[in-house]
Amino acid sequence: MKELKVYNPATNEVVKTIQYTSEEEANQQINKAQVAFESWRERDAHDRSALLLKWYQLIEEHKEELAELITLENGKPYKEALGEVAYANSYIQWYQEEAKRIYGKTIPANQKGKKIITDPFPVGIVGAITPWNFPAAMIARKMAPALAAGCTIVCKPALETPLTTIRMVELAHEAGIPEDAIQYVVLSGRDAGRIFTESPIIQKITFTGSTPVGKQLIKSSADSVKNVTMELGGLAPVIVHKDADIELAVNQTIATKFRNSGQTCISANRIFVHKDIEQDYTALLTEKVNALNVGNGIEKDTDMGPLINQQAVEKVIDQIEDAVEHGGELSLSIEQLKLGGNFLKPVVIRHANLEMKVMHEETFGPIAAVMTYDDLDEILKVANDTEYGLAAYFFTNDYRTGFDIYKKLDYGVIGWNDGAPSAAHAPFGGYKESGYGREGGIEGIEPYLETKYLSIGNM
Repeated sequence: MKELKVYNPATNEVVKTIQYTSEEEANQQINKAQVAFESWRERDAHDRSALLLKWYQLIEEHKEELAELITLENGKPYKEALGEVAYANSYIQWYQEEAKRIYGKTIPANQKGKKIITDPFPVGIVGAITPWNFPAAMIARKMAPALAAGCTIVCKPALETPLTTIRMVELAHEAGIPEDAIQYVVLSGRDAGRIFTESPIIQKITFTGSTPVGKQLIKSSADSVKNVTMELGGLAPVIVHKDADIELAVNQTIATKFRNSGQTCISANRIFVHKDIEQDYTALLTEKVNALNVGNGIEKDTDMGPLINQQAVEKVIDQIEDAVEHGGELSLSIEQLKLGGNFLKPVVIRHANLEMKVMHEETFGPIAAVMTYDDLDEILKVANDTEYGLAAYFFTNDYRTGFDIYKKLDYGVIGWNDGAPSAAHAPFGGYKESGYGREGGIEGIEPYLETKYLSIGNM
Protein backbone atom coordinates (compact mmCIF):
# COMPACT_ATOMS: atom_id res chain seq x y z
CA MET A 1 0.00 0.00 0.00
CA LYS A 2 1.35 3.41 -0.97
CA GLU A 3 2.25 5.66 1.96
CA LEU A 4 1.88 9.43 2.41
CA LYS A 5 4.30 11.32 4.63
CA VAL A 6 2.83 14.45 6.19
CA TYR A 7 5.51 17.06 6.89
CA ASN A 8 5.73 19.94 9.35
CA PRO A 9 6.59 22.97 7.16
CA ALA A 10 8.37 24.62 10.10
CA THR A 11 10.89 21.79 10.55
CA ASN A 12 10.44 19.64 7.43
CA GLU A 13 10.13 16.68 9.79
CA VAL A 14 7.56 13.94 9.25
CA VAL A 15 4.54 14.45 11.49
CA LYS A 16 2.87 11.18 10.56
CA THR A 17 2.81 8.55 7.83
CA ILE A 18 -0.61 7.40 6.61
CA GLN A 19 -1.92 5.14 3.87
CA TYR A 20 -3.23 6.36 0.55
CA THR A 21 -6.71 5.24 -0.44
CA SER A 22 -6.70 3.01 -3.49
CA GLU A 23 -9.11 3.67 -6.34
CA GLU A 24 -10.98 0.47 -5.50
CA GLU A 25 -11.32 1.55 -1.87
CA ALA A 26 -12.50 5.02 -2.92
CA ASN A 27 -15.23 3.56 -5.09
CA GLN A 28 -16.25 1.23 -2.26
CA GLN A 29 -16.57 4.23 0.04
CA ILE A 30 -18.69 6.07 -2.51
CA ASN A 31 -20.94 3.00 -2.73
CA LYS A 32 -21.25 2.94 1.05
CA ALA A 33 -22.15 6.64 1.00
CA GLN A 34 -24.98 5.82 -1.39
CA VAL A 35 -26.35 3.12 0.90
CA ALA A 36 -26.04 5.44 3.90
CA PHE A 37 -27.86 8.20 2.00
CA GLU A 38 -31.06 6.18 1.86
CA SER A 39 -31.33 6.14 5.64
CA TRP A 40 -29.65 9.48 6.44
CA ARG A 41 -32.04 11.43 4.20
CA GLU A 42 -34.96 9.89 6.10
CA ARG A 43 -33.66 10.91 9.51
CA ASP A 44 -35.80 13.48 11.23
CA ALA A 45 -34.34 16.98 10.79
CA HIS A 46 -34.25 17.43 14.55
CA ASP A 47 -32.32 14.16 14.84
CA ARG A 48 -29.72 15.29 12.28
CA SER A 49 -29.52 18.61 14.10
CA ALA A 50 -28.91 16.90 17.45
CA LEU A 51 -26.07 14.80 16.00
CA LEU A 52 -24.44 17.87 14.45
CA LEU A 53 -24.72 19.64 17.79
CA LYS A 54 -22.98 16.71 19.50
CA TRP A 55 -20.24 16.90 16.87
CA TYR A 56 -19.88 20.64 17.55
CA GLN A 57 -19.55 19.93 21.27
CA LEU A 58 -16.88 17.27 20.72
CA ILE A 59 -14.86 19.61 18.52
CA GLU A 60 -15.09 22.25 21.23
CA GLU A 61 -13.80 19.70 23.76
CA HIS A 62 -10.91 18.75 21.44
CA LYS A 63 -10.10 22.24 20.13
CA GLU A 64 -6.56 22.31 21.55
CA GLU A 65 -5.77 18.93 19.98
CA LEU A 66 -7.13 20.04 16.62
CA ALA A 67 -5.29 23.36 16.77
CA GLU A 68 -2.01 21.58 17.44
CA LEU A 69 -2.64 19.29 14.47
CA ILE A 70 -3.25 22.30 12.24
CA THR A 71 -0.05 23.96 13.41
CA LEU A 72 1.99 20.79 12.92
CA GLU A 73 0.82 20.05 9.39
CA ASN A 74 0.08 23.58 8.14
CA GLY A 75 2.58 25.72 10.05
CA LYS A 76 0.30 28.57 11.13
CA PRO A 77 0.74 29.92 14.68
CA TYR A 78 -1.07 27.92 17.36
CA LYS A 79 -3.19 30.90 18.44
CA GLU A 80 -4.26 31.36 14.81
CA ALA A 81 -4.97 27.64 14.49
CA LEU A 82 -7.13 27.79 17.61
CA GLY A 83 -9.08 30.61 15.95
CA GLU A 84 -9.51 28.46 12.85
CA VAL A 85 -11.00 25.62 14.91
CA ALA A 86 -13.52 28.03 16.42
CA TYR A 87 -14.31 29.42 12.97
CA ALA A 88 -14.75 25.91 11.54
CA ASN A 89 -16.96 24.91 14.42
CA SER A 90 -19.16 27.97 13.93
CA TYR A 91 -20.25 26.45 10.60
CA ILE A 92 -21.24 23.21 12.30
CA GLN A 93 -23.17 25.16 14.93
CA TRP A 94 -24.89 27.28 12.29
CA TYR A 95 -25.93 24.37 10.11
CA GLN A 96 -27.11 22.21 12.98
CA GLU A 97 -29.64 25.00 13.48
CA GLU A 98 -30.39 25.36 9.76
CA ALA A 99 -31.13 21.62 9.52
CA LYS A 100 -34.45 22.41 11.21
CA ARG A 101 -35.25 25.31 8.87
CA ILE A 102 -35.40 23.66 5.46
CA TYR A 103 -38.86 24.78 4.46
CA GLY A 104 -41.20 24.03 1.57
CA LYS A 105 -44.00 26.33 0.41
CA THR A 106 -47.49 26.42 -1.02
CA ILE A 107 -48.07 28.24 -4.31
CA PRO A 108 -51.51 29.67 -5.15
CA ALA A 109 -53.02 27.54 -7.91
CA ASN A 110 -54.38 28.97 -11.15
CA GLN A 111 -57.34 26.57 -11.25
CA LYS A 112 -60.11 25.74 -8.83
CA GLY A 113 -59.67 22.43 -7.04
CA LYS A 114 -55.88 22.35 -7.53
CA LYS A 115 -53.09 22.67 -4.93
CA ILE A 116 -49.40 23.31 -5.66
CA ILE A 117 -46.62 22.66 -3.18
CA THR A 118 -42.81 22.58 -3.34
CA ASP A 119 -40.34 20.84 -1.06
CA PRO A 120 -36.54 20.81 -0.89
CA PHE A 121 -34.83 17.40 -0.93
CA PRO A 122 -31.14 16.51 -0.45
CA VAL A 123 -29.23 16.51 -3.72
CA GLY A 124 -27.51 13.18 -2.99
CA ILE A 125 -23.95 12.00 -2.42
CA VAL A 126 -21.36 14.80 -2.26
CA GLY A 127 -17.69 14.70 -3.24
CA ALA A 128 -15.72 17.47 -1.47
CA ILE A 129 -12.17 18.57 -2.33
CA THR A 130 -10.43 21.08 -0.07
CA PRO A 131 -7.08 22.95 0.11
CA TRP A 132 -4.32 22.90 2.71
CA ASN A 133 -4.48 26.50 3.93
CA PHE A 134 -7.51 26.04 6.22
CA PRO A 135 -7.70 22.29 6.87
CA ALA A 136 -10.50 22.57 9.46
CA ALA A 137 -12.54 25.51 8.17
CA MET A 138 -12.71 24.61 4.48
CA ILE A 139 -13.94 21.10 5.17
CA ALA A 140 -16.39 22.12 7.92
CA ARG A 141 -18.24 24.56 5.72
CA LYS A 142 -18.84 21.76 3.21
CA MET A 143 -19.54 18.86 5.56
CA ALA A 144 -21.91 20.70 7.89
CA PRO A 145 -24.46 21.97 5.33
CA ALA A 146 -24.30 18.72 3.37
CA LEU A 147 -25.15 16.63 6.43
CA ALA A 148 -27.75 19.13 7.62
CA ALA A 149 -29.49 18.92 4.25
CA GLY A 150 -29.62 15.12 4.41
CA CYS A 151 -26.75 14.42 2.01
CA THR A 152 -23.88 12.02 2.65
CA ILE A 153 -20.36 13.21 1.88
CA VAL A 154 -16.93 11.86 0.93
CA CYS A 155 -14.16 14.38 1.68
CA LYS A 156 -10.76 14.63 -0.02
CA PRO A 157 -8.43 16.81 2.07
CA ALA A 158 -5.20 18.25 0.71
CA LEU A 159 -2.28 15.82 0.90
CA GLU A 160 -0.25 18.46 2.77
CA THR A 161 -2.81 18.63 5.60
CA PRO A 162 -4.98 15.49 5.86
CA LEU A 163 -4.64 14.88 9.60
CA THR A 164 -7.07 17.61 10.72
CA THR A 165 -9.82 16.33 8.43
CA ILE A 166 -9.25 12.75 9.54
CA ARG A 167 -9.61 13.73 13.19
CA MET A 168 -12.71 15.83 12.52
CA VAL A 169 -14.35 12.90 10.73
CA GLU A 170 -13.45 10.62 13.65
CA LEU A 171 -15.14 13.06 16.04
CA ALA A 172 -18.22 13.12 13.80
CA HIS A 173 -18.41 9.33 14.12
CA GLU A 174 -17.96 9.59 17.88
CA ALA A 175 -20.89 12.03 17.90
CA GLY A 176 -23.10 9.36 16.36
CA ILE A 177 -23.14 10.46 12.73
CA PRO A 178 -23.07 7.18 10.75
CA GLU A 179 -19.58 6.24 9.55
CA ASP A 180 -20.68 5.85 5.94
CA ALA A 181 -22.51 9.19 5.95
CA ILE A 182 -19.27 11.15 6.39
CA GLN A 183 -16.01 9.70 5.09
CA TYR A 184 -12.57 10.81 3.92
CA VAL A 185 -10.26 9.53 1.20
CA VAL A 186 -6.50 10.07 0.90
CA LEU A 187 -5.96 10.70 -2.80
CA SER A 188 -4.13 13.12 -5.05
CA GLY A 189 -6.24 15.97 -6.33
CA ARG A 190 -6.02 14.61 -9.87
CA ASP A 191 -7.21 11.14 -8.82
CA ALA A 192 -9.99 12.46 -6.58
CA GLY A 193 -11.22 14.81 -9.30
CA ARG A 194 -11.36 12.00 -11.84
CA ILE A 195 -13.01 9.49 -9.51
CA PHE A 196 -15.57 11.97 -8.19
CA THR A 197 -16.54 13.43 -11.55
CA GLU A 198 -16.69 10.05 -13.33
CA SER A 199 -18.76 8.42 -10.59
CA PRO A 200 -22.44 8.02 -11.52
CA ILE A 201 -23.21 7.90 -7.80
CA ILE A 202 -21.83 11.29 -6.77
CA GLN A 203 -24.38 13.98 -7.59
CA LYS A 204 -22.54 17.05 -6.34
CA ILE A 205 -18.94 18.32 -6.41
CA THR A 206 -17.86 21.05 -4.00
CA PHE A 207 -14.34 22.41 -4.41
CA THR A 208 -12.15 25.08 -2.88
CA GLY A 209 -8.88 25.72 -4.67
CA SER A 210 -7.30 27.27 -7.74
CA THR A 211 -9.27 28.55 -10.70
CA PRO A 212 -7.52 26.31 -13.29
CA VAL A 213 -8.34 23.17 -11.29
CA GLY A 214 -11.88 24.40 -10.70
CA LYS A 215 -12.39 24.90 -14.43
CA GLN A 216 -11.26 21.34 -15.11
CA LEU A 217 -13.64 19.97 -12.48
CA ILE A 218 -16.51 21.97 -14.00
CA LYS A 219 -15.71 20.57 -17.46
CA SER A 220 -15.48 17.01 -16.15
CA SER A 221 -18.69 17.38 -14.13
CA ALA A 222 -20.57 18.55 -17.21
CA ASP A 223 -20.51 15.05 -18.72
CA SER A 224 -23.00 13.87 -16.10
CA VAL A 225 -24.44 17.35 -15.35
CA LYS A 226 -23.36 17.27 -11.71
CA ASN A 227 -24.31 20.02 -9.30
CA VAL A 228 -21.12 22.00 -8.53
CA THR A 229 -20.06 24.68 -6.05
CA MET A 230 -16.73 26.39 -6.74
CA GLU A 231 -14.77 28.68 -4.42
CA LEU A 232 -11.74 29.56 -6.52
CA GLY A 233 -8.83 31.99 -6.69
CA GLY A 234 -8.67 35.62 -5.71
CA LEU A 235 -6.69 38.81 -6.28
CA ALA A 236 -8.12 40.98 -3.53
CA PRO A 237 -7.69 44.74 -3.80
CA VAL A 238 -7.47 47.05 -0.80
CA ILE A 239 -8.46 50.67 -1.41
CA VAL A 240 -7.42 53.15 1.28
CA HIS A 241 -9.10 56.46 0.52
CA LYS A 242 -7.82 59.84 1.65
CA ASP A 243 -10.34 60.18 4.50
CA ALA A 244 -9.59 56.76 6.01
CA ASP A 245 -8.53 56.18 9.59
CA ILE A 246 -4.90 55.30 8.83
CA GLU A 247 -4.21 53.23 11.94
CA LEU A 248 -7.41 51.23 11.48
CA ALA A 249 -6.60 50.71 7.81
CA VAL A 250 -3.08 49.50 8.61
CA ASN A 251 -4.23 47.12 11.35
CA GLN A 252 -6.96 45.64 9.19
CA THR A 253 -4.64 45.37 6.18
CA ILE A 254 -2.23 43.35 8.31
CA ALA A 255 -5.12 41.18 9.50
CA THR A 256 -6.15 40.27 5.97
CA LYS A 257 -2.68 40.26 4.38
CA PHE A 258 -0.53 38.29 6.83
CA ARG A 259 -2.97 35.80 8.34
CA ASN A 260 -1.60 32.33 7.61
CA SER A 261 1.50 34.02 6.15
CA GLY A 262 -0.64 35.51 3.38
CA GLN A 263 -1.76 32.05 2.25
CA THR A 264 -5.49 32.66 2.00
CA CYS A 265 -7.75 33.12 -1.02
CA ILE A 266 -9.06 36.42 0.39
CA SER A 267 -5.66 37.86 1.36
CA ALA A 268 -4.98 41.43 0.30
CA ASN A 269 -3.02 41.14 -2.94
CA ARG A 270 -3.00 44.71 -4.27
CA ILE A 271 -3.03 47.74 -1.96
CA PHE A 272 -4.11 51.06 -3.48
CA VAL A 273 -3.56 54.10 -1.24
CA HIS A 274 -4.55 57.68 -2.00
CA LYS A 275 -1.51 59.85 -2.67
CA ASP A 276 -2.41 62.29 0.15
CA ILE A 277 -1.92 59.63 2.84
CA GLU A 278 0.36 57.08 1.15
CA GLN A 279 3.51 58.15 3.01
CA ASP A 280 1.89 58.02 6.46
CA TYR A 281 0.08 54.76 5.69
CA THR A 282 3.16 53.00 4.31
CA ALA A 283 5.40 54.19 7.15
CA LEU A 284 3.02 52.81 9.79
CA LEU A 285 2.42 49.61 7.78
CA THR A 286 6.16 49.01 7.47
CA GLU A 287 6.72 49.65 11.18
CA LYS A 288 4.04 47.16 12.21
CA VAL A 289 4.98 44.55 9.61
CA ASN A 290 8.62 44.65 10.70
CA ALA A 291 7.46 43.98 14.27
CA LEU A 292 5.75 40.69 13.33
CA ASN A 293 7.56 37.74 14.87
CA VAL A 294 8.21 34.95 12.37
CA GLY A 295 8.86 31.48 13.72
CA ASN A 296 7.64 27.98 14.46
CA GLY A 297 3.90 28.19 14.96
CA ILE A 298 4.00 26.02 18.06
CA GLU A 299 5.93 28.76 19.93
CA LYS A 300 3.65 31.13 21.85
CA ASP A 301 5.14 34.43 20.66
CA THR A 302 4.93 33.60 16.94
CA ASP A 303 2.85 35.98 14.80
CA MET A 304 3.57 34.36 11.45
CA GLY A 305 4.65 30.84 10.61
CA PRO A 306 6.36 29.31 7.57
CA LEU A 307 5.04 28.98 4.06
CA ILE A 308 3.72 25.54 3.21
CA ASN A 309 6.75 24.40 1.17
CA GLN A 310 9.73 25.50 -0.91
CA GLN A 311 7.67 25.87 -4.06
CA ALA A 312 5.60 28.51 -2.27
CA VAL A 313 8.76 30.28 -1.09
CA GLU A 314 10.19 30.36 -4.60
CA LYS A 315 6.97 31.84 -6.01
CA VAL A 316 7.04 34.68 -3.47
CA ILE A 317 10.74 35.40 -4.09
CA ASP A 318 10.04 35.50 -7.83
CA GLN A 319 7.32 38.11 -7.33
CA ILE A 320 9.57 40.19 -5.08
CA GLU A 321 12.48 40.10 -7.55
CA ASP A 322 10.11 41.02 -10.36
CA ALA A 323 8.78 43.96 -8.32
CA VAL A 324 12.31 45.26 -7.74
CA GLU A 325 13.04 45.00 -11.48
CA HIS A 326 9.99 47.16 -12.13
CA GLY A 327 10.93 49.90 -9.67
CA GLY A 328 9.60 48.57 -6.37
CA GLU A 329 11.21 49.67 -3.12
CA LEU A 330 11.46 46.95 -0.45
CA SER A 331 11.19 47.46 3.30
CA LEU A 332 13.83 44.71 3.63
CA SER A 333 16.43 43.42 1.22
CA ILE A 334 15.80 40.07 -0.40
CA GLU A 335 18.63 38.56 1.65
CA GLN A 336 17.18 39.97 4.89
CA LEU A 337 13.77 38.45 4.31
CA LYS A 338 15.13 34.94 3.66
CA LEU A 339 15.19 33.15 7.01
CA GLY A 340 15.95 29.66 5.77
CA GLY A 341 13.75 26.64 5.25
CA ASN A 342 10.17 27.65 4.45
CA PHE A 343 10.38 30.89 6.43
CA LEU A 344 10.22 34.38 4.95
CA LYS A 345 9.95 37.69 6.73
CA PRO A 346 6.98 39.77 5.56
CA VAL A 347 7.88 42.62 3.24
CA VAL A 348 6.27 45.90 2.15
CA ILE A 349 6.83 47.04 -1.44
CA ARG A 350 6.45 50.76 -2.14
CA HIS A 351 5.97 52.29 -5.58
CA ALA A 352 4.11 49.26 -6.86
CA ASN A 353 2.83 49.54 -10.42
CA LEU A 354 0.77 47.54 -12.88
CA GLU A 355 3.86 46.13 -14.61
CA MET A 356 4.56 43.92 -11.60
CA LYS A 357 3.51 40.26 -11.33
CA VAL A 358 2.29 40.84 -7.79
CA MET A 359 -0.43 43.13 -9.16
CA HIS A 360 -1.78 40.45 -11.51
CA GLU A 361 -0.96 37.06 -9.96
CA GLU A 362 -2.33 35.63 -6.72
CA THR A 363 0.62 35.74 -4.32
CA PHE A 364 -0.23 33.37 -1.46
CA GLY A 365 2.62 34.82 0.55
CA PRO A 366 3.69 37.68 2.86
CA ILE A 367 4.04 40.55 0.37
CA ALA A 368 2.23 43.88 0.83
CA ALA A 369 2.55 45.80 -2.43
CA VAL A 370 1.42 49.45 -2.17
CA MET A 371 0.48 51.54 -5.20
CA THR A 372 -0.67 55.16 -5.01
CA TYR A 373 -3.68 56.65 -6.77
CA ASP A 374 -5.29 60.03 -7.22
CA ASP A 375 -8.68 59.41 -8.88
CA LEU A 376 -11.04 57.02 -7.05
CA ASP A 377 -13.11 56.09 -10.11
CA GLU A 378 -9.98 55.20 -12.04
CA ILE A 379 -8.59 52.98 -9.29
CA LEU A 380 -11.95 51.21 -9.02
CA LYS A 381 -11.60 50.32 -12.69
CA VAL A 382 -8.09 49.00 -12.00
CA ALA A 383 -9.39 47.00 -9.02
CA ASN A 384 -12.08 45.41 -11.21
CA ASP A 385 -9.74 44.78 -14.16
CA THR A 386 -9.11 41.13 -13.36
CA GLU A 387 -10.74 37.78 -14.04
CA TYR A 388 -11.08 37.32 -10.27
CA GLY A 389 -13.85 38.61 -8.03
CA LEU A 390 -13.66 36.90 -4.65
CA ALA A 391 -12.86 39.47 -1.95
CA ALA A 392 -12.12 43.19 -1.77
CA TYR A 393 -11.52 45.71 1.01
CA PHE A 394 -11.79 49.46 1.28
CA PHE A 395 -11.32 52.11 3.94
CA THR A 396 -13.21 55.38 4.12
CA ASN A 397 -15.14 57.26 6.80
CA ASP A 398 -17.54 58.88 4.34
CA TYR A 399 -20.75 56.86 3.99
CA ARG A 400 -21.52 58.25 0.53
CA THR A 401 -18.08 57.28 -0.74
CA GLY A 402 -18.34 53.92 1.00
CA PHE A 403 -21.63 52.90 -0.56
CA ASP A 404 -20.44 54.11 -3.96
CA ILE A 405 -17.31 51.92 -3.72
CA TYR A 406 -19.41 48.98 -2.51
CA LYS A 407 -21.74 49.23 -5.52
CA LYS A 408 -18.91 49.53 -8.03
CA LEU A 409 -16.60 46.73 -6.80
CA ASP A 410 -17.26 43.48 -8.70
CA TYR A 411 -16.55 41.14 -5.80
CA GLY A 412 -18.61 38.69 -3.78
CA VAL A 413 -17.13 39.40 -0.32
CA ILE A 414 -16.34 43.01 0.61
CA GLY A 415 -14.97 44.47 3.82
CA TRP A 416 -15.57 48.18 4.58
CA ASN A 417 -13.16 49.22 7.32
CA ASP A 418 -12.99 45.47 8.01
CA GLY A 419 -10.18 43.06 7.16
CA ALA A 420 -11.99 39.94 8.44
CA PRO A 421 -15.47 39.88 6.86
CA SER A 422 -16.01 36.11 6.67
CA ALA A 423 -18.54 34.52 9.06
CA ALA A 424 -20.60 31.32 9.20
CA HIS A 425 -23.89 33.21 9.05
CA ALA A 426 -22.93 35.19 5.92
CA PRO A 427 -22.72 33.94 2.30
CA PHE A 428 -19.12 33.51 1.07
CA GLY A 429 -18.31 33.26 -2.63
CA GLY A 430 -17.04 35.09 -5.67
CA TYR A 431 -17.85 36.75 -8.97
CA LYS A 432 -16.37 35.92 -12.38
CA GLU A 433 -13.60 33.26 -12.35
CA SER A 434 -13.54 33.17 -8.56
CA GLY A 435 -16.32 30.61 -8.76
CA TYR A 436 -20.03 30.32 -8.15
CA GLY A 437 -22.30 29.20 -5.38
CA ARG A 438 -22.08 30.39 -1.79
CA GLU A 439 -20.86 28.84 1.46
CA GLY A 440 -22.20 30.10 4.77
CA GLY A 441 -25.46 31.77 5.68
CA ILE A 442 -28.87 30.49 4.66
CA GLU A 443 -27.53 30.49 1.08
CA GLY A 444 -24.88 27.90 1.99
CA ILE A 445 -27.31 25.01 2.38
CA GLU A 446 -29.15 25.68 -0.89
CA PRO A 447 -26.52 23.98 -3.14
CA TYR A 448 -27.15 20.72 -1.25
CA LEU A 449 -30.88 20.78 -1.98
CA GLU A 450 -33.08 20.14 -5.01
CA THR A 451 -36.64 21.47 -5.30
CA LYS A 452 -39.56 19.15 -6.07
CA TYR A 453 -42.84 20.61 -7.28
CA LEU A 454 -46.13 18.79 -6.75
CA SER A 455 -49.38 19.76 -8.44
CA ILE A 456 -52.46 18.11 -6.88
CA GLY A 457 -55.67 18.07 -8.86
CA ASN A 458 -59.29 17.23 -8.01
CA MET A 459 -59.05 18.64 -4.49
